[in-house]
Amino acid sequence: MKQLLLQYLKLFLLLGLSRVTTEHVPKYDVLASLGTLPLDGHFSFHDLPAAARDFGNLSSFPPVAVLHPGSVADIARTVRHVFLMGEHSTLTVAARGHGHSLYGQSQAAGGIVIRMESLQSVKMQVHPGASPYVDASGGELWINVLNKTLKYGLAPKSWTDYLHLTVGGTLSNAGVSGQTFRHGPQISNVNELEIVTGRGDIITCSPEQNSDLFHAALGGLGQFGIITRARIALEPAPQMVRWIRVLYLDFMSFTEDQEMLISAEKTFDYIEGFVSINRTGILNNWRSSFNPQDPERASQFETDRKVLFCLEMTKNFNPEEADIMEQVSQ
Repeated sequence: MKQLLLQYLKLFLLLGLSRVTTEHVPKYDVLASLGTLPLDGHFSFHDLPAAARDFGNLSSFPPVAVLHPGSVADIARTVRHVFLMGEHSTLTVAARGHGHSLYGQSQAAGGIVIRMESLQSVKMQVHPGASPYVDASGGELWINVLNKTLKYGLAPKSWTDYLHLTVGGTLSNAGVSGQTFRHGPQISNVNELEIVTGRGDIITCSPEQNSDLFHAALGGLGQFGIITRARIALEPAPQMVRWIRVLYLDFMSFTEDQEMLISAEKTFDYIEGFVSINRTGILNNWRSSFNPQDPERASQFETDRKVLFCLEMTKNFNPEEADIMEQVSQ
């Protein structure tokens, strides 16, 4: 009890030094009640500053506690506990994946942050066959999903270009990437979800079962529940890939080419466009379609801080096609 009181005083000081007002500081008995929950994991109070930061670095709202769930039941018990406190309680709950939200969506001012990466009880399972899929925890990183499925010669149909994001995090948004034009975003390639609702119920849903919740949770920004497991559709992984970057100075040419490639019947397997500012010499730091030995063509892109437009594309092929692919790329 003395240790909990000390933690509460530290918390009050931390919140007082932040932008969180005292109305977000729960009463001592509310904080103490968290210690009564039977958990497979645990609450922590020493890592609150880390839970108050995200990738956007625009907001900082410290929680009162961080839950490191040892099971899906831990998440359900915690959410239900907060729900039963009623509308007069200011305690809130936010699920945090790898912390890549931009405006504090994974933070909970004076509330509870659930560290989804701690959820290790949901073991990843790959199911090969005619319609292959993988069952993965909502706190699993996509890079781990890809490494696991590749052992079976399989891969997700659509993923983000940065793979150190959690399954539940991107599925709560959309999961847009260079494969979206062909397979749709990640949320279009999910067969089933397990969700902890705002009442603390654990519900399995799919297009056939509890379909309203299924479609609401995918891309629902976490407002309809916490994704604790996802069944993700797979396809045969490419054996070899040719990666190409094409640079543009003219925006209209850049967008016209991108639209043409996306709409073409025979085209690349991955097409993504983005804008960049050349800060350090792009030919020395990027793999692009220009050969550094061609200084005349390359020199137009060397101006410091010039705005550049880039198309990034990949083409999948088999080893027996390597010679042909090499000839085409030259």
